[in-house]
Amino acid sequence: MTATLGRVADSLADRLRLLGLRGVDRVLTHTNRTVMVSLSARRVLRLHRGYAYASDRVLHAIVRFLNPRLPRALRRAAERELLAFPVEQHAPAATREVYRERPRPGDLLLLHRLSQVHERLNTEFFGGKLCSLPIRLSGRMRTRLGELSVDMQSGRPLEIALSRRHIGRHPWSEVEHTVLHEMVHQWQAESGARVDHGTIFRRKAREVGVLPAAKRALGRIS
Repeated sequence: MTATLGRVADSLADRLRLLGLRGVDRVLTHTNRTVMVSLSARRVLRLHRGYAYASDRVLHAIVRFLNPRLPRALRRAAERELLAFPVEQHAPAATREVYRERPRPGDLLLLHRLSQVHERLNTEFFGGKLCSLPIRLSGRMRTRLGELSVDMQSGRPLEIALSRRHIGRHPWSEVEHTVLHEMVHQWQAESGARVDHGTIFRRKAREVGVLPAAKRALGRIS
């Protein structure tokens, strides 16, 4: 199975490079519909395995979407085209349950407190217009303090994840700041804007008083 998946990724990489893909050292495939296409700072491209069955036109849309120099309107058009391809019909997600960390003592009270923070910040900075979102605690985050998950098909925000290390090591005021940062991303998603740290994000972040980055050395906690 691993060898087969490797051949799929290699074939996709070859097709994408023939269509003009540059700046990528490695291509990995997955079946996570939350993130269809992503390019890391380490030049690793991750994309849904279903794109192996897409036409060159759709793959060319991926190449255009990954080009940061392309005008915004053209990138959005490329994004709409690549998201319109029914990847799950060709590579459905595994039926096994998505990994979730086991709850720890105190989690219920902590999550209730975080939900209250979200509700209060929603009222204070967004006029109460944002939807209520589930909040998840993650022990896997090493540098990121928080993360908003968005369904790439619909653009709908799914959940906010917060680093356990962040909560364990830093003052509560910083945790609330992280929640507010992710709520700016939530506001982007619910407004139909692209979820990133671009001009729209920075403008809204300044308006509500949050920093543009949600990263910090977290180290290890017991």
